[in-house]
Amino acid sequence: MSELVVIGFDAMDEADKVLLKLNSLKKEYLVDLEDAVVVVRDETGKVHLKQSLNLTAIGATSGLLSGSLWGGLVGLLFLNPLAGFAIGGLVGAGTGAISGSLTDYGIDDEFIRSLGGTIPNSSSALFILVRKAQPEKVLAELHGLRGRVLKTSLAPDQEERLRKALSGSSSEAASA
Repeated sequence: MSELVVIGFDAMDEADKVLLKLNSLKKEYLVDLEDAVVVVRDETGKVHLKQSLNLTAIGATSGLLSGSLWGGLVGLLFLNPLAGFAIGGLVGAGTGAISGSLTDYGIDDEFIRSLGGTIPNSSSALFILVRKAQPEKVLAELHGLRGRVLKTSLAPDQEERLRKALSGSSSEAASA
């Protein structure tokens, strides 16, 4: 089961830096992220979402491939496979892009927007959905980042360990 963790930061670029660090930990197989979203609230109070997965591009790519294949096969029936390939590819890419843009994957966007509206101006937050992780190693990497846990589905003891690691508490550094 995946766990939701939302961490707020005082700087607008800090959530991006932490996501880059988590992606490097992902390459080392220390954390498995299902979804990650960076929320930035600018000086005027407008909330901006940066999704880690571009579902529109993924949908367009898969639609292009399947549309081209099916268009080529249908084109063979009418003795013009190149035209079927081209038309099928265009139609497939268009419908794939539309379906990708309408799909909501991972963390609910309305939840992200509503919680993102509560963070202070000129700050950021990181929403992550974690499938599994090596807690000791991940907490050691996150030690002292000066973030605040805004919301989580972690068990209370795990949440407290995360809070201590983010605040840079020396008791967590000794146990990690």
